[in-house]
Amino acid sequence: MFKYFPHTEADLALMRAKIGIRNDAELFADVPEAVRLKKDYRIPSALSEIELRARLKEIAAMNQTAVVFSGLGAYDHYDPSVIPAIVARQEFLTSYTPYQPEIAQGTLSYIFEYQSMVTMLTGMDVSNASMYDGPTAAAEACFMAESMTKRKKILISATVHPNIAEVVQTYAHFRGLAVDFIPVFEGETSHEDLAKMLDDSVAGVIVQKPNYFGIVEAFAGVADAVHGNGSVLIESCDISTLAVLKTPAEDGADIACGDCQALGMPLSFGGPYLGYLATKKQHVRRMPGRICGQSFDKNGKRAFVLTLQAREQHIRREKANSNICSNQSLMALYATVYLSLMGPEGMKRVNELSYEKAHRLYDLLVATGKFAPVFDKPFLKEFVLHTSIDQTVIRKALSDNGFFGAVSLADYDDSYRDVVNFAVTEKRTDEEIERFAAVLGGLS
Repeated sequence: MFKYFPHTEADLALMRAKIGIRNDAELFADVPEAVRLKKDYRIPSALSEIELRARLKEIAAMNQTAVVFSGLGAYDHYDPSVIPAIVARQEFLTSYTPYQPEIAQGTLSYIFEYQSMVTMLTGMDVSNASMYDGPTAAAEACFMAESMTKRKKILISATVHPNIAEVVQTYAHFRGLAVDFIPVFEGETSHEDLAKMLDDSVAGVIVQKPNYFGIVEAFAGVADAVHGNGSVLIESCDISTLAVLKTPAEDGADIACGDCQALGMPLSFGGPYLGYLATKKQHVRRMPGRICGQSFDKNGKRAFVLTLQAREQHIRREKANSNICSNQSLMALYATVYLSLMGPEGMKRVNELSYEKAHRLYDLLVATGKFAPVFDKPFLKEFVLHTSIDQTVIRKALSDNGFFGAVSLADYDDSYRDVVNFAVTEKRTDEEIERFAAVLGGLS
């Protein structure tokens, strides 16, 4: 045993048996072999801080920085350089918990502003102080739907990101919820199949906009059908796109959720990101996590406090709708600063530029004859195309030229094994777009 590791080998063996693995290597079964580091870090047991930093920089230099032309839930948007400076201010970056309002006004202030901005973008009445990420926010939305309806089935559109669906299934399994999938019709949620699947066992229905294929789905009539069945409509959205698209509230959704990564957060090899969760006023007490409210102190000055939380969430945990008490607060601060800097017009411009650049790349790729449309549907910044090129060849060519993109959808469904994903944000230059298309157009 190491000095600071409290677990014995017997403890570890019990843990492995509990989760059904034979060894620690099985914990990483989902990580592709090709990206696993199988050799030692070669860090001596004793180095000074200066020496260790230098060594880690050498190791980090092995990573290749690529120009990103892919999305699937994580997008390379502009992140203003002023954000780290503001985030590091002492009134915001504090170790004090928001449960101590007298010494956490900075934290509570930005949480309140974050909640306000989320409600503006989603059209909902109330937002919580944030969640860990988009998929877990969707899972918590399902728990809300169960609590609101006392029913035990969740319907997920097959156009929802597989990561979201998988997390929801995991949470649902341990909550005793059944999960079923609404089939895809021409890249969108099949409204006909949804109508057939709605019955008195369905607590909630999850749809996504833009969906996994990048399509901006129209949900006309969906809310009426779901509500007519006494069920809850949950809409998962890329929150950045809500600056120009219909809000979940306008679509008739009861709960809005999703990831805030597109609000300028660096890709950072997959996180940390930030989930949002918002709903209508009548459902506020079903909402998990923290909610920050505005009040006034004894001198009449504006003050902020945590409010409207069920005591079961903290004390009688077995009776709570959810045991999520914390939130991804630092990233919520990041999102708040980003939205404050960009403003409504800036957010609109981000989407306009992304739209223009994505459609330009789409046209250039189709013009090569090596790619063909999959769906004739509206998209904003992300799309999928059929390709006749071997995808191993595509990956190598893009990597050799400093690009990352054309991610296969084979893992989503084997019938999509010749379909690849592309995404273009406002950061991509005309020169990058043309060079990317030329690289792919020159392959055979």
